Amino acid sequence: MKLKHNKKRNTAFLYEALVKELTKAVVNKDTQKKNALVSMLKENFSVGKILQKELELIKTLSETKKADLYTAERLLSESVSRYSTLDSQEIFEAQSRLIEGINKNIGKQVYSNFVPNYKHLATISQLFTQNTSVKEKVLLERTLIAAMTAKGKEQVKAKQMPHVDKLVFKTVIENFNKTYDGELLQEQKDLLNNYIVSFGKNEIEFKVYLNEELGRLKDQVALLKQNEIMLENNDLLRKLDEVKGALDKFQTKKVNPVMLEKIMQIQKLVKECSE
Repeated sequence: MKLKHNKKRNTAFLYEALVKELTKAVVNKDTQKKNALVSMLKENFSVGKILQKELELIKTLSETKKADLYTAERLLSESVSRYSTLDSQEIFEAQSRLIEGINKNIGKQVYSNFVPNYKHLATISQLFTQNTSVKEKVLLERTLIAAMTAKGKEQVKAKQMPHVDKLVFKTVIENFNKTYDGELLQEQKDLLNNYIVSFGKNEIEFKVYLNEELGRLKDQVALLKQNEIMLENNDLLRKLDEVKGALDKFQTKKVNPVMLEKIMQIQKLVKECSE
């Protein structure tokens, strides 16, 4: 089944495309564009904004994987129900303002950014659309249920950080600093602290921080490759090339605890080699 879909009216696509553009701005060290994008993301997707509410419902469905049938059906039903309480006219007007801002302040190249799961996001958006026929809704629901319950490739199991409120977070950070003081580098502590803070509320700020840190590490690797000692050691040069390749991949992936640990290992390696 193929339905017409306007990606500029897909809130999740706009968000992901802007994050991609932000990543490029950070990598290219375009501070002006980076600041404009951060401001735009905060203005439109901060907690309580209508587009943020819509985005959260879309993410509930798009990020659910390997669920059992009952859970998938309940998530789908509840998401559709909650979406119906959102003001569609308010969403349309907010999207219009965002599109106008992109065209005026960033550029239409944003819409050409590759979003890997765009088709999946389009399916969810079409399901939420009020003028979708009953038959189309049933077929879209079947497609989504299949995606939400699919086993997919075996993924590395990683212990997820539990949700923490402000008081619990403060305790976690204090205990963390006491336990690891003198063992972890400052940049490793900063990475972990920013990761913990990002849960639920500061995702955009963490993306900016992470891209800047990955950019810093890439710059350090480039400097190390010019070092006389490194130039005389082919094994070390090959290792540095592998590190750079890993950093490039990290800039396009969603962070998880396994990836976080690898970045911390690279931070330590770069620090030791620099000294």
